Amino acid sequence: MPDCVLVTGGAGFIGSQVVDRLVEQGERVRVIDNFHPAAHDERPGYLNPGAEYIEADVADEATFEHSLDGVTAVCHQAAMVGLGVDFADAQQYVQDNCLGTARLLTALAAKDFSGPLVLASSMVVYGEGHYECPNHGSVKPAPRSREDLIAGQFEPRCPTCGEQLTPSTVTEDATTDPRNVYAATKLHQEHLCSLFARENEGVRYVALRYHNVYGPRMPRDTPYAGVASIFRSALERGEAPAVFEDGGQIRDFVHVSDVARANVLALNPDSTAEGAFNVASGTPRTIRDMAEQLSIAAGPEAPAPKITGEFRLGDVRHVFADAGRARDVLGLTAEVGLEEGMREFATAELR
Repeated sequence: MPDCVLVTGGAGFIGSQVVDRLVEQGERVRVIDNFHPAAHDERPGYLNPGAEYIEADVADEATFEHSLDGVTAVCHQAAMVGLGVDFADAQQYVQDNCLGTARLLTALAAKDFSGPLVLASSMVVYGEGHYECPNHGSVKPAPRSREDLIAGQFEPRCPTCGEQLTPSTVTEDATTDPRNVYAATKLHQEHLCSLFARENEGVRYVALRYHNVYGPRMPRDTPYAGVASIFRSALERGEAPAVFEDGGQIRDFVHVSDVARANVLALNPDSTAEGAFNVASGTPRTIRDMAEQLSIAAGPEAPAPKITGEFRLGDVRHVFADAGRARDVLGLTAEVGLEEGMREFATAELR
């Protein structure tokens, strides 16, 4: 059987666009996707006819009985994403993300797989971003308390002296500190893949830590979607995007086309890239700024964002990337800026 690239979750928002790029450059591509109802209410019309599709769940051991034949590279996108609704989602996150990854790696080991293994990870593994205290230098703030958030005290403070901290970029060697169930499962995926690569000669493992991805094919109207999709869905209903806290949370919003390109670069058999990489635009913006750009792009009749003061206890205040390692090692430089991306996203087709 000819060599092929396996893309798990290849019918999804990001995975499908990785598939498009791989097919375009002449690769033979096999997709495993369970078409989960949280992400799909039907098979999407954008599926690339140049790829082979297997409807199956990576958490099901039987999925891999024949689906790995000829596979020489793996792009593991399949996962349950977002913060979810409440802790009752924990079991599903662990099954889809942790057990699913373990099943995949076990099957790859049985096939004596060697080659690139690219994992869709996330900036959520960092927890809060990097902060500087005027008195104590680089510090890691404790999780924000419910009492502070109710009082509107959103900025983290130094755990030693209580001074307000100054946020700065986070690099790949930062201490990981997941602060919600989804984040814990993404870090577990990283650990499993890293161990697999260490124990199996010839496996080159890359973890792409996506920052806030947006663009066409995002799922609409679901608590598991990203903040950009939630805002876009509100505008389609004629409602103002509801911005939590004071809107000053700093993130890095990266267009899905740049994320898909990062995956293709990491999968290149000639690449020597290994380990974790921030996948980001390198130009951090506040959530309020993103919401405003999206409202402007939606047209003069679109409502302006509404700052609500609401909060989610699992959210972090600031996390934004140093994109230097991806630029220097992967060769990735983001091509789509926020204003351009939001002009497209304001009218792009969503799922």
